[in-house]
Amino acid sequence: MFEYVESEEACSNSTTQNSSTSSESCCPSFSRLSFETLTIPHSPENHMLKPHRSSDSSWQAIKSATFRRKTTGGGLGFRDFSLVRQIGSGDIGKVYLCRLRSDESCYYAMKVVNKDVLAAKKKLKRAETERKILKMLDHPFLPTLHAEFEASCFSCVVMEFCPGGDLHSLRHKQPNKRFSINSARFYAAEVLVALEYLHMLGIIYRDLKPENVLVGSDGHIMLTDFDLSLCCNPILTVESPLMSPIGSSSPSISSHSKSSAPFSCLSTRFFRSKKIQTTSSTRLFVAEPVTARSSSFVGTHEYVAPEVASGGDHGNAVDWWALGIFIYEMIYGRTPFANDSNEAILRGIVKAPLTFPNDVLLTRSEVHARDLISGLLDKNPGNRVGAKRGAGEVKAHPFFKGMNFALIRTVAPPEVPGMSRKNGTVGCDKNVRQTTPFDFF
Repeated sequence: MFEYVESEEACSNSTTQNSSTSSESCCPSFSRLSFETLTIPHSPENHMLKPHRSSDSSWQAIKSATFRRKTTGGGLGFRDFSLVRQIGSGDIGKVYLCRLRSDESCYYAMKVVNKDVLAAKKKLKRAETERKILKMLDHPFLPTLHAEFEASCFSCVVMEFCPGGDLHSLRHKQPNKRFSINSARFYAAEVLVALEYLHMLGIIYRDLKPENVLVGSDGHIMLTDFDLSLCCNPILTVESPLMSPIGSSSPSISSHSKSSAPFSCLSTRFFRSKKIQTTSSTRLFVAEPVTARSSSFVGTHEYVAPEVASGGDHGNAVDWWALGIFIYEMIYGRTPFANDSNEAILRGIVKAPLTFPNDVLLTRSEVHARDLISGLLDKNPGNRVGAKRGAGEVKAHPFFKGMNFALIRTVAPPEVPGMSRKNGTVGCDKNVRQTTPFDFF
């Protein structure tokens, strides 16, 4: 992954900042902090407003602990959790497996950020962006913010723990280090649903890769890490897919409005025309942040889109490119433009044609997969599948034929080696791809 420092205003103007510098923090080690003396608690409000979490025991435990703290005039803090071990480390913080002291049967992931170190590196805004996004999310395939609090120079957020690990590690446990077509389609479908929700909120993810796709105890996915994301307003439209071809600059029937609310929250008054109301089943509903632009160099080398690799500005289309790379890697066990150096990878992304392995016997499903990948990996972002019409266009591709996206949570997910579906923890996998961040200005 390449890490960058960026400053973006109104999702359309980007400015660069000074080069980041390394700095030794004057703060004590997080692991040595006293849970009893340094706590400045703050927990998210309205724990009841997460219907998809209602039957989750870990969610119920958090609600109970929060209620007990509120009765004493406080909120959840360090003293309410015990650390088990470190389970991850990123550019802006470390992740610990933890559990409530009042209910040790429930495990959580606590992301800890050293604010002084990030401030010295001019990356404090990235942590703030992630916290802002976590507070917005309410989706089964995205993290639920259980609690947030501060102590000394450390800022912490508590989310659900995903014992299945990440898809990069899981792929290496598969035969030939690749998923079957059916498994790849399942994971791609759930990632697609998560991206659709993010784009409806005006969030461009910008860091899709298998390492950021975790597997929960139920076998379903959860996207994680939002410090590279871009927030803006989506454009809501209603289009006729039959009359407005892909790549058309003006849809045949459309209504536009800026909103940061999910599309599902729109009332029927949005459809003012009786013609649109009576034939809504033939319309394509789109909520894409199509006007958002950024000039920041952001992403992971093997997943970065051509417009980013070439130094130009970019928008929502980078997420659809990344989805194409993701599906390719799930099926073929590598990314399409992999090379010996990051510079060679970026050159290939910009100039090299897309190729597929020629040593496999093609099935109908794989033919459809290649067609979708080719559409997602169009080097012209304006022609890229999903760039103008969003997730609905991707869902309609034959690769996902028969997939009931509305009921995808009821579909039995692929088995995860070494994990019990109900309860169980999986140790950290040592087969981790190096994704060291880097800065470009």
